[in-house]
Amino acid sequence: MQSSVMLRLLVCLWLLVHSGSSYEVQNKPVTEDCLDCLCETMSGCNASAICVNGACGIFRITWGYWVEAGKLTLPTDTALSEDAFTNCVNQPHCAANTVQNYMFKHGQDCNGDEHIDCLDFGALHKLGNLKCQEELPYIFAKVFNRCLKSKERLAEGKIIKEQETVVST
Repeated sequence: MQSSVMLRLLVCLWLLVHSGSSYEVQNKPVTEDCLDCLCETMSGCNASAICVNGACGIFRITWGYWVEAGKLTLPTDTALSEDAFTNCVNQPHCAANTVQNYMFKHGQDCNGDEHIDCLDFGALHKLGNLKCQEELPYIFAKVFNRCLKSKERLAEGKIIKEQETVVST
């Protein structure tokens, strides 16, 4: 019984890796920390609430956003499949790659600081590429900025710890 289950898992894993997954992307301008903060801000990274007012998955992606990002699909779907949109955006890896594609396509300096970073990606994600220079909703901005600050503090602590380790050896 266990060997049968293990065999099925291995076959599924092999198919996932070798099926030419149509949700893999090459250009990934958004860092993992930024994706984490987008997820936390949009849904609390709660994947159990499938769709809310037409926005689905942990990043609360809309059908239009998915289309703009290139209609990524799971290996078992095609872009013409009736469930392709919801299947992709409710699967975290496909959803993250949808965000990556959207940001690669529409990346711009939304806040006027002369460089494109996570703050711009947050505005692009929440407001869209045509309105990203507008003011973010207060709650979104508060949660998103708090998450980014937390990630920065963790990264700084990690660097200090690594430096202390190097000095002590």
